[in-house]
Amino acid sequence: MNGGGYSYIYIEQADGSKKWIAVTQMSVKVGDQMSFKPGMDMGRFESKALNRSFDSIVFSEGVISGGSIDPILDPGKNQGVSPGSEGAAIKEKKGKIAVSKATGPNAITVAEAYSNTAALNGKRVVIHAQVVKVSGGILGKNWIHVQDGTGSDRRKTHNLVVTSRTGRVDVGQVITVTGTLVKDRNFGSGYRYPVIIEDAEISQ
Repeated sequence: MNGGGYSYIYIEQADGSKKWIAVTQMSVKVGDQMSFKPGMDMGRFESKALNRSFDSIVFSEGVISGGSIDPILDPGKNQGVSPGSEGAAIKEKKGKIAVSKATGPNAITVAEAYSNTAALNGKRVVIHAQVVKVSGGILGKNWIHVQDGTGSDRRKTHNLVVTSRTGRVDVGQVITVTGTLVKDRNFGSGYRYPVIIEDAEISQ
């Protein structure tokens, strides 16, 4: 089924289990064998475009041509690991990331985003950092992991997730992020962030 720019695909995996997957709208026919990149598992998701609710659906980053269904979609594996959770946090690249702090009003570092979360909650902030991971097209947003060399790998305060609907970025780029800092953002299904930057504008 297509709606709102997505294709909603009902798959049967090798073990007989069945699951709904959503990807950017594409041509699909019954009987196709497909593999999917990992994505965000949303529980009790309501699609306004389809006027329908799903008990569980994975918004995949896209399709991998050929092969069998990616085992990451197996309900027994990797469930509940969000792009911003401790299980998925990118390890700090010691000695390789050292990005200068942004200048001007509302400029903060990644570490300050964590240490001043309560005071900054709901406010627009500016961060200058390097892209270390990108997951595109999930829930109509790009999910961008950034680091600037501040914070602690051990305490998981070195890696910050940013969501944006505009602006293409690549891993390794140094970007300036301007967005709203949100404390304790919970998307459900285990996708909870102690701090996240939402609706960001990206510049270089």
